[in-house]
Amino acid sequence: MGHAAEQLHPRATYADLEAVPPHRVAELVRGTLHTFPRPALPHAQAATELVGELAAPFGRGRGGPGGWRILVEPELHFPDPTAPGEIEVVVPDLAGWRVERMPAVRGAAYAEVAPDWICEILSPSTAAFDRVEKMPLYAREGVRHAWLIDPIAQTLEVFALGAEGRWTLAGVHRDAARVRAEPFDAIELDLEVLWAK
Repeated sequence: MGHAAEQLHPRATYADLEAVPPHRVAELVRGTLHTFPRPALPHAQAATELVGELAAPFGRGRGGPGGWRILVEPELHFPDPTAPGEIEVVVPDLAGWRVERMPAVRGAAYAEVAPDWICEILSPSTAAFDRVEKMPLYAREGVRHAWLIDPIAQTLEVFALGAEGRWTLAGVHRDAARVRAEPFDAIELDLEVLWAK
């Protein structure tokens, strides 16, 4: 099932995004509204298990260094460079901020502070959009680390943002590998727990 990209009128707005039915995920990039079906269960399992692996050591400091705020599907707002005064809205599957950059979660429905880390869990309907549209946007906003997880191919791609503002592939890990991947390399991650069995 491919993603549906809709140009509702010359430039879609946040009001258009808010009108999308709740069973769809909506994002607004360069004035185009993109909608996607809710993720399939292998996608949801990978996200759930990854949060389980990272939350205690990095969010709470249990068995790890702490110092992170990790959120599931946060709505992120960034200025749209193609239209002054307009915003782009993306929803990564997971995002993490060092607590010194986001000391508290305020009451808003979105964050305007770019995360330090994002994770996109690829599905057939989102993979091209995540790679082609969102990864450059994350680089532009200064996100330092990005993970792309494919629960069907059972891969983790780890990227770091270079000084020139481009992504560098730091490693690709597969199947049941046990890895230490930045920025969470203080613990060993067993990839096998992410895959639906």
